[in-house]
Amino acid sequence: MTGDRTRPDLRALLAAKGFRNWISDGWEPADDTVDVPPGTAEAAAAHRGRLSAELPGQRIALAAGRAVVRSNDTFHGFRADSDFVWLTGCQREGAILVMTPAGDSHHATLYVPRPAEAHEPDFVGDADTSPLWVGSAAGPAAYERALGIACRPLEDLPHGLRGRNPSVLVGAGVDPALDAYGFGHSERLRTVLAELRRIKDDWEIGQLRAAVDATALGFADVLAALPEAVRGGGERWLQGTFDRRARTEGTGPGYTSIVAAGPHAPILHWTRCDGQVTEDSLLLLDAGVEVDSLYTADITRTFPVGGEFTGAQRDVYDLVHKAHVAALGEVRPGQDYGAFQATALRVLAEGLHDWDLLPVSVDEALSPDGQQHRRYIVCGTGHFLGLDVHDCAAAHPSTYREGTLAEGMALAVEPGLYFHAGDRTVPPELRGLGVRIEDDVVVTGSGYDLLSGGFPSTADESTAWVQAARSRRADER
Repeated sequence: MTGDRTRPDLRALLAAKGFRNWISDGWEPADDTVDVPPGTAEAAAAHRGRLSAELPGQRIALAAGRAVVRSNDTFHGFRADSDFVWLTGCQREGAILVMTPAGDSHHATLYVPRPAEAHEPDFVGDADTSPLWVGSAAGPAAYERALGIACRPLEDLPHGLRGRNPSVLVGAGVDPALDAYGFGHSERLRTVLAELRRIKDDWEIGQLRAAVDATALGFADVLAALPEAVRGGGERWLQGTFDRRARTEGTGPGYTSIVAAGPHAPILHWTRCDGQVTEDSLLLLDAGVEVDSLYTADITRTFPVGGEFTGAQRDVYDLVHKAHVAALGEVRPGQDYGAFQATALRVLAEGLHDWDLLPVSVDEALSPDGQQHRRYIVCGTGHFLGLDVHDCAAAHPSTYREGTLAEGMALAVEPGLYFHAGDRTVPPELRGLGVRIEDDVVVTGSGYDLLSGGFPSTADESTAWVQAARSRRADER
C-alpha cells in the first residue's frame, strides 16, 4: 500500500505553516459529476411515493452506511444500504435520507457529506474521505441535480431530525451518526420496505435484465478460460475471470462467486474457490453481475469441463433439469409461493427413490416429519431477487414464503442435487457430484418472463456450449 497514513505524520504536516499555506491554493475545481443510470431519479421518486402512502404522518430516516473496516486502517469496498438506494438512487457513503410528513405525503431531504476543500484541515488530515487521498466526491448540489431530490450538507442533519414529534422510524445499525439520535430501530420500517420492494416496476426489471445480460458475458468468459484453469489456474482463475467481467460491466459480483469443481460442487457455499479443475469434472458456477444501479443477477449452471458428461453425471443433471422445468411451470400470479419449490422437491424425491437412495417412500419423505430427501438438497429451491441477491428478506412470512406470487415479483428458481464426496449413502459413481440449475424470472400477468432464457439449459445444450467455447479458444491460438 503506497504511503503512510498514520495520524502523527499528518499532524506534523498540518503543523507546518509553510505546507498549510502552499497546499491550500492552486487547485482546479474538483469534478463533482454524479453519474446514475437513466431513469434512476424517476424510479426513486416513485418508490418514495409508495413508502409515503404506506406510512402517512411518520418521519422516516435511512442511511447509506459506512465502509466496514477490513484490517487496521484498510476498508472493505463500500456498498450502500439497499433500502436507501431503492428510495434515493444515491450510493454516497455517509448520506442520510429524511422524509418529513407534508400534507398527504412526505418531503424528502438527502443529507450528503460535503467534500473537504483545499483550505480546510481535513483536505490533508482526513485520509479516509478527503478528495486528496481517495479522489473527488460530489457534494449536495451535484446530487440534487442528478437525483431531483432536495439535498443539504450532512452537518445540517440535526435540524432535519429536531424534536421527537412526530416520531421517527429509523433503520438503525447502518450509520453511527444516525444511531446517535437514539430513535432505536424500526422493524416495521424495514418490513414495509421489503414488502414494497417485492413488486418490481418496469425500470427495475430493466436493470435486472441488464444484470442477467452482463452475467451471460461472464459465463462465456469462464468457459473460454477452462483450458487455463485445467492447466493449473484452477477455480481461482475462473473466479477471477468472472469477477473481472463483473467489475467491467457493473460494480462487481452481486455476491461472492461460487466456482466449484469436482468434489467441491456439492458444497453449497463454496466461496474459497481454491481447488483444481480437471478435464473429467463437473464445474458448478453460481455467479451474478451487480450493475451500476446495484441490481444483481443470480445464475447457476453446471457443465462438464471436458465437454462431455459421464453417464452418472448426465443422470444427475437430467433429474435436476426435470425438476427445474417442473418448478418453472408453477410460476404464475396467484399461485402459492411455495408451489414451485414443492414441485421441484417432489420431482427430485421421486428420482432419488427410483435410484434406491431413499429409505422410505416418496410420500413419507415429503411429509413434514420425513424430509429424508433433503439430505441431498438441504437448501431451498428459490428466492426473491433484486437489489439483494436474497431480496426482501425482512418481509413478513405471510407476504413471502407463506404468500402468493404476483405480477412484478422477481425470482431465482434453483433446484439442485448435492452428493458429497464423503457420503456413504450413495454409490461411488455419484459421490462428489453436485448439480444446480438456476434461472432468473419475473412473474407476468399470465406466467413468467425468463430473463435468463439465453443461457443453455439441457444437458445437450450444456455440452454444446462447452465444446463451442473450447473450439473458439483453439481457433484463436
